[in-house]
Amino acid sequence: MRMCRRAVTVLALSLPLSAWAAVPVVDDNGGAYPPSGYGTSGAYAGAGASTPASAQGQLFMQLQQMQDQLSRQQGIIEELQNDVARMKQENLERYQDLDRRINSGGAPAATPDNSSSGGASDAAGAAAGAAGAAAQQPAASSEPGDPAKEKLYYDAAFDLIKQKDFDKASQAFNAFLRKYPNSQYAGNAQYWLGEVNLAKGDLQGASQAFAQVSQKYPKHSKVPDSLYKLADVERRMGHTDKVKGILQQVITQYPGTSAAQLAQRDLQKL
Repeated sequence: MRMCRRAVTVLALSLPLSAWAAVPVVDDNGGAYPPSGYGTSGAYAGAGASTPASAQGQLFMQLQQMQDQLSRQQGIIEELQNDVARMKQENLERYQDLDRRINSGGAPAATPDNSSSGGASDAAGAAAGAAGAAAQQPAASSEPGDPAKEKLYYDAAFDLIKQKDFDKASQAFNAFLRKYPNSQYAGNAQYWLGEVNLAKGDLQGASQAFAQVSQKYPKHSKVPDSLYKLADVERRMGHTDKVKGILQQVITQYPGTSAAQLAQRDLQKL
């Protein structure tokens, strides 16, 4: 019996610790160790269970932050898309308005010489050459009035608008105004310079050109239209404080004109 107990003792001592940990110890009251709530290592399971919960909470917070960031970025993208769409619509309306004004006969047409079969083409070629010469004028000097030559230069510049060549048209009208500041076509040229700059997206240049119509040619028929367009340009530039005053000026000083009607409509929207 003693030898048997010694063998059991030796066998028990040779067992690994993991085997002892897996074997519950039974007390006299029939209870088993370790108690519920404790792991095999003897540590309380409730303390270990809080670690996975904390990790899940942190992961949830990170996901929530990412969703919030994506929502903000999506809002910024939508705002930029709306701005682009608005700018495209404004550009389209600008071109359509320019086309309507061109097709309404805003510029007097030159009378071609039809005495020969090549008369019309010769006149067109001369007009194109005149526009090129006007655009190359370096100095702001005026020449004695020559109505025929003035009309040729003016019509050549206006033809460039019809061709949608706004850069050359702007150069041609600027050159015309330097060369013939007192021409009977100067008021029209100043107005169409504003339209061309607006079509190019040069709001500052358009504002200056439209403003100079009323400053330099106060009795010209294009003054009401130029003031109304000036108000539109100032609105596009964000100068809302100036818009109301200009629109009110059009309504007060030029009642009954189409520009005054449009100004009244726009003033009610502000």
